[in-house]
Amino acid sequence: MTGDLSPIDKAKFVAARRAADLVEDGMRVGLGTGSTAAWLVRCLGEAVRDDGLKIRGVPTSARTAALAREVGIEVISLDEARWLDITIDGADEFDADLNLIKGGGGALLQEKIVATASDRMVVIADAGKEVEALGAFPLPAEVIPFGWQTTRALIEETLVGMDVLGRDITLRMNGDRPFVTDEGNHILDLHLRRIGNPRQLALVLNQLPGVVENGLFLDICDTVVVGHGDGRVELRDLNEGTVEEGRLDFVDSDNLFRDISD
Repeated sequence: MTGDLSPIDKAKFVAARRAADLVEDGMRVGLGTGSTAAWLVRCLGEAVRDDGLKIRGVPTSARTAALAREVGIEVISLDEARWLDITIDGADEFDADLNLIKGGGGALLQEKIVATASDRMVVIADAGKEVEALGAFPLPAEVIPFGWQTTRALIEETLVGMDVLGRDITLRMNGDRPFVTDEGNHILDLHLRRIGNPRQLALVLNQLPGVVENGLFLDICDTVVVGHGDGRVELRDLNEGTVEEGRLDFVDSDNLFRDISD
């Protein structure tokens, strides 16, 4: 079945497959949210089923929790785990320093909490997610519903003094209603085009009343696994300063890998 995938999905699959090799027996594993992270959960489920891998997973969203249980991964809460050995998640953008924009799937708050409660954070992504400067992907800001329009106005005012190219802000929608996160909040998408000083922006945004968290993940990611549509995969370790390259062959798989979607 994997042989029928589009090049983008093949890239996501090989990145997830390579990252799954980093998970060892007995680990407490943070499980990300989104289409690439779903491949990872499926790969780990296969290892649990076929190889007897014993892990406990801490999902970053309700839909990841449902998928993990479906493929046979033991699911626990972060409070039960207390600390994690590794978190593996996707990203909407990453730069050369492994700074990220995350939150396209709407789970940025839980994702950031889980990632920072881990000894190691690994990002899995297709090669198209790598950028010279963050900001082409809209930056999500999770805000409480009460007074969200006032919060948006505060963000707009704040952006005037920031090193960004755009300042448009949209409320994320789910059909004709505002999108609601697992915590019951809304998401404002900041269309900035380029972020000149991510650290300053992240700090300022989180000081605004009504903003719960933003999608800039800075100094959190240790490793990125980059997949390509032809099966090539790179593992870049920021701390070690190393790059490992390899290639994965595509083989037919069973229904464990069907219906992967955001």
